[in-house]
Parts: sequence; structure tokens; C-alpha cells
Amino acid sequence: MILDRLCLIAPLALVPAMIACHQAAPPAALNPAALAVVSRDPAPVGREDLARAIDALFTAPEAGETRALLVWRDGRPLAERYGPGYDRKTRFISWSMAKSVTGVLIGMLVSDGRLRLDDPVPIPTWQRPGDPRGEITLRQLLQMRSGLRHVEAGNPPFRSDEVRMLFLDGRDDMARYAESQPLQHDAGSTWVYSTNTSVILADLAARVLAPGGTPEMRRRAVLDYLHTRLFDPVGMASAVPEFDAAGTLIGGSAIHATAPDWARFGEFLRHRGSAGGVQLVPRQWIDFMTAPSPREAQYGAQIWLNRHATTGEASLFPDRGPADLYACEGHLGQYVLVSPSRHLVVVRLGMTPEDHLDQVTTRLGSVVALFRRP
Repeated sequence: MILDRLCLIAPLALVPAMIACHQAAPPAALNPAALAVVSRDPAPVGREDLARAIDALFTAPEAGETRALLVWRDGRPLAERYGPGYDRKTRFISWSMAKSVTGVLIGMLVSDGRLRLDDPVPIPTWQRPGDPRGEITLRQLLQMRSGLRHVEAGNPPFRSDEVRMLFLDGRDDMARYAESQPLQHDAGSTWVYSTNTSVILADLAARVLAPGGTPEMRRRAVLDYLHTRLFDPVGMASAVPEFDAAGTLIGGSAIHATAPDWARFGEFLRHRGSAGGVQLVPRQWIDFMTAPSPREAQYGAQIWLNRHATTGEASLFPDRGPADLYACEGHLGQYVLVSPSRHLVVVRLGMTPEDHLDQVTTRLGSVVALFRRP
């Protein structure tokens, strides 16, 4: 009888040990250097929680190489971390984050009355009688639904239109290459992501700022306008845009700036086009940029939105992040994330293969998720 009771009691005695075996292991010790990059008072989140979320972007091999990560809330830096060989003075190439700068540039020219959103764009070769491209509007260009034939990120790469424009037969006059493409779809009917479209927009800026000008006149006019109207007021002193041999801003992919200056651009967007209390572009223009394109829910006007895709996969993290979040995005994992409702700007710069970018956005989503709506 006693033996029978012992047989029943013995397994029960093992229960606490079995439960302990199945409890989650305590988190690994955090490298002090990972904690040091976070403000001592990163309210409203825990300092160690934020440091761990940021550390995952630097230490997970599948996320590629993170070179800079900044978190600002209400304009206050909460965290700033760099990879080896990089610091707050390093200028990082924008890649396609430049498209969002180009979108703001066009908004300023529309505000000035020098371009009209729903008029056919003033490109002379499109205005010839019978040319269907003459129906393309500025709005359609901004929303990536011009209808122009285009292949982005094709395979092999040298057959991609943006590669041909940037590095091969179109490199000396990128706008000419982009504007020479025929219509493949009716204007406005189909969304096709196109770096070349942003160069067309940059060409329009040069045409109105330096009509009939030489390449140097075009370059100087656009550069002066950008500095006077955007970079200097926002505080982006490090910004260096690139131009092609024809004097056209490479508005789809080539603006260099430090990580803090990319955060300042995010703050400018978060404040709906104002900086230092001065409205640099109408609030309605930022609202337009961050409203879904009629043909693609996750894209606005030269900027990505945290929404489910109309076609394909979501570029950000719509199942986890705030609905009002939007982003300047660039090749190989460049991001300026902006959430007005969370008062948040997050910058990630680095180099991650395109087929691993979901590993980056997942971890960026974890950073954003720490910040709840006030």
C-alpha cells in the first residue's frame, strides 16, 4: 500500500521541475555597448527593450548589414547607433529615398504655380499631334501610373530600364532615355514602380527653373532651389544631390546625406511640411503624398505606405504597425519611417539583399511596436 502511494506521489513531485523546463529562458545578457546608444530616459518605452530591438538589426545575420539606426520621438533623439566604420558624419546614399525628396520638390513648384497637378506634363516630345503620352498628367507621374513602358529590377539586371538609364545607354541624359519610352498602358490605368519616372519629374523641375538652360544652368537652378527651399530650412546641411551630364537631378536614386539629416527630413514630413515653425510646402501636399495611389494601396506619391498591397506583397508591416505610418524607402534596405500618431521617426541605413528585406522590416516593426499611441 505504501509502495503504491509512493508511485503516485513521485510523478507529482516532478511537476514543478517539468514546468520549469518549459518556462521561457531568460533573455541573453545585453551587450553594454548596445545599451549605451539609447537615451537614459527613452520614455515612453523601456531602455533595455529599445536597445534589444535595435541590437537585433545589427546582430541578426539574416538582416544583412545595418550601418545606422536612429529613433526620434517628438523630435528628440532616443537612440543612435552605427556599424563599424560609420558615424553621424557619414553621408549615406539615398537610393530610392530620393524619390520622396523629388516629390516634395515638385510640391513646392506646384505651390509656386509653376506646375499644375492635373495638367498634361510639359514635355515637348510628348506634345506632338497624335502622341498619346501627351495625356499623362503630373499626378499620374507622381503616383507611378504614367502608363510608360518600364521594367524595374529585371533579370538580368542590364535589361532593367533603371539600370540602362543610370549606368548604360541612358546615363548621360537620363531624362531623354526615360521620356523616350512608349506607352504600354493607358495613362493612369496601371501602377508600375519606376525609378525613371522620378527622373522625368526631376527634369520637369529643371525645365521650369531653368528653361532652355545649359546643363550647368539646370544643375545650379535645381540645386539652389533645393537648398533654399528645403535643405537649409530643414537643417539638412550635409545633403549632396547628384546630377547627370545633362544637368538633371538623379531624382530617383542619388541624394547623399548623414543619418541625422535623413531623420530631419522625416521630421519635416511628420510635421506635414513644416520645419522650425515655417510651412515649407502646403500641408495638403504631404497629405496628397501619403494618400494611396488609385492603383496601388501601399503607395502614395513618391512614398510608401504601411498598407496591404493591391498587387504583390506589402513593402512594410501593415499587420503590426500603425496605419498612418509611411516611409521613404531605398535599394538594399534604406528606410525613413514616419508615424505621426506615434510621434515617431525611425531611420535605418545599410546593405541587405532584396530577398532578405523582410528580415529588416520585421525588426523595424518590432522597434515601432514598442511605441504605443499617446
